[in-house]
Amino acid sequence: MRNVTDRTSNPFGLRAPFDRSDPGDRPAVFGYGDANADFHVIGDYPGVHGGETTGVPFTETEAGLAVQDVVRAVGFASGPRDEPVLENCFWSYVHPCSLPAGETPTDDDYDDLERFFDAELRAINAHILLPVGARPTDRVLREYTTQRRRYDDPLEMAALHASEIRGRGFLVVPIRDPREWGDGDREAIVARLEALLESDYRQTKGVATTVG
Repeated sequence: MRNVTDRTSNPFGLRAPFDRSDPGDRPAVFGYGDANADFHVIGDYPGVHGGETTGVPFTETEAGLAVQDVVRAVGFASGPRDEPVLENCFWSYVHPCSLPAGETPTDDDYDDLERFFDAELRAINAHILLPVGARPTDRVLREYTTQRRRYDDPLEMAALHASEIRGRGFLVVPIRDPREWGDGDREAIVARLEALLESDYRQTKGVATTVG
């Protein structure tokens, strides 16, 4: 099924359940990009991966822009860095709401906002999920695959980076948070994405048509 929408920012019209943002910041940074995308990049929260003032994931912060540069390198993004044009790619966060400067989400905060992330993930129904960092990767592996028990706790993101993990009807490709990248990490994820684009990656969905 194809999504019928011409909206790039928050295409499903989600509304923030609270506003704890600093003055001038957006209450929440919901999904952005191609609502019919095959590739879904999943970040953590606006304070670390950006968008508090732009309303667009993976903008403003060094870590967010590093992820955006990878997406650009494989041809998914073009145009302005604060409001890029995305093709075949969608961006969202496991915790979309903005918080006061210096405040980080608690476990309860992540649980409270899971319904928003889950709604976007299921609506996009991408072939490839690309969680960025330990928290998004842990959430995706726990909730949308049967593979979490196979990996250490906490996750060894250096070992998982740019690997392929089979999910329930899709493929998970974890990305180490750019703040922790070492030599070759950027090149590894670019190479993995290029290889997927050259493959028949749509077979990752098999007969499954919904996540879960």
